[in-house]
Amino acid sequence: MKSDIEIAEAAQLRPVAEIAAKLGLSSDDVEPYGRYKAKIPPYCGKKNGRLVLVTAINPTASGEGKTTVAIGLADGLVRIGADACLALREPSLGPVFGIKGGATGGGMAQIAPMADINLHFTGDLHAITAANNLLASMIDNHIYFGNALRIKNVTFRRCLDCNDRALRNVVVGLGFPSNGQTVREDGFNITAASEVMAILCLARDLDDLKARLARIVVGSDYDGRAMTCGDLGAQDAMAILLKDALKPNLVQTLEGTPAVVHGGPFANIAHGCNTVIATKTALTLADYVVTEAGFGADLGAEKFLDIKCRTADIRPSCVVLVATVRALKLAGGADKKSLLDPNADALRGGLANLGKHIENMTSYGIPVLVAINRFVTDRADELEAVASYCARLGSRVVPCDVWEKGGEGGRELAAAVREIVDRTPPTVPRYVYDSDDGLEEKIVKIATKIYGAAKVEFLPAAKRQLAELTAAGHGKLPVCVAKTQYSLSDDPTKLGRPEGFTVTVRELQLRAGAGFVVAVAGDIMLMPGLPRVPNALGMTIASDGTTRGLY
Repeated sequence: MKSDIEIAEAAQLRPVAEIAAKLGLSSDDVEPYGRYKAKIPPYCGKKNGRLVLVTAINPTASGEGKTTVAIGLADGLVRIGADACLALREPSLGPVFGIKGGATGGGMAQIAPMADINLHFTGDLHAITAANNLLASMIDNHIYFGNALRIKNVTFRRCLDCNDRALRNVVVGLGFPSNGQTVREDGFNITAASEVMAILCLARDLDDLKARLARIVVGSDYDGRAMTCGDLGAQDAMAILLKDALKPNLVQTLEGTPAVVHGGPFANIAHGCNTVIATKTALTLADYVVTEAGFGADLGAEKFLDIKCRTADIRPSCVVLVATVRALKLAGGADKKSLLDPNADALRGGLANLGKHIENMTSYGIPVLVAINRFVTDRADELEAVASYCARLGSRVVPCDVWEKGGEGGRELAAAVREIVDRTPPTVPRYVYDSDDGLEEKIVKIATKIYGAAKVEFLPAAKRQLAELTAAGHGKLPVCVAKTQYSLSDDPTKLGRPEGFTVTVRELQLRAGAGFVVAVAGDIMLMPGLPRVPNALGMTIASDGTTRGLY
């Protein structure tokens, strides 16, 4: 069996100008980054496309193939004669070299060139890292040269696009004179969790980007007043670093379907969606746009609907919820030895997890279709059990074989999605919370309605921050919950559909520029660490530059 990268390397990719031409773009619209990657102008088309959101059950170590299904669905739509394209997130180097891997799909349902996209791509994440750290440097430089703004507390953190637990907490300024101002505790977030990433993904244009950057709160002065990036005058310099990163990237699937790939916040520690610019640009270029939101529907899809759709007036016509029989068994607590046991009743707990996600997505008022990413080991009775269970909840189940067959294996799913989209006018989602709800009420509604929690406990630091943020006028902002992706709860060991649990919020972090508040729940970290055996150890590069081990 060929690896994903061998399949990608064997594909006959078309020059990116030909892919752009499929979208009605001329050569003047394309800024090539080599033969197969390009930047394109925002909002460059004239269509008014319909949006399909692809999400999934809570992930397991075996994976569900959410991105793979999204890509295969777009290819399948093209195969049944639809005018379709993709709008996806960019990968981060953290998962690529860590445990999860890249974000380009797999098998015959990939975007390409896979290795380029998974690594440096067009440099967007590096630009975000540089802009973030420029602001951090300018803060310390201002303090060093007299501190005219009287900055006392610095809350803005540096970032890096890799997993490095040793950088979660650091001390900076040790090489400076001991003047009492420059030596302090600091820390790094991974770039995908940085506020600059969130800002790029929610900004409408360059002016909006600058305005959002200026609103970043970097700390407070001796009077307790919030200090911002705008107070330091750093927003234009940061925007200069980000001006090219603000433009969407165009690549293709292995079958030549156009893919707009732009922005990459994680969904467990950030809002998990590609850029507003990319999604809206794709909607001007194709009749059907397939996008995805990170991790399970309790994370990425909730944030897509409650933050991105609300902020940008985006209205999906259909939600595709991805699962595999294997992942459903693991989500139900099965061990790997029992996955192929025909007598093992391992599906029940996983079906409960799937059912909760169906209920959640249906509550937004959007039709939900369940896609079973099929494996050769799936038994007919197991697939029938999934279909029967979902039918009782009002959702159709469609199996697909896009990993093995690409768009051909996604025809049935594509036809079902097209049927739903064509008869469902896009409507404003029924959000989980109202904009006028307070921060505490928003967090409680997400935890109880979406996760199924019995209650929410706010630790003393979070209680204090709730009061401070409300008093400072930030009490009406949307909420982005950072929690484990492996469970509906904030405890990764609680699988299936747990009940009666408490979500513990340990701190709140203001993202004034992005326009939301992060509620950190459980033990989640904003700078992940590498696993005991990281993917990086399995990678090789030959003398001719050929790489192996990327996926």
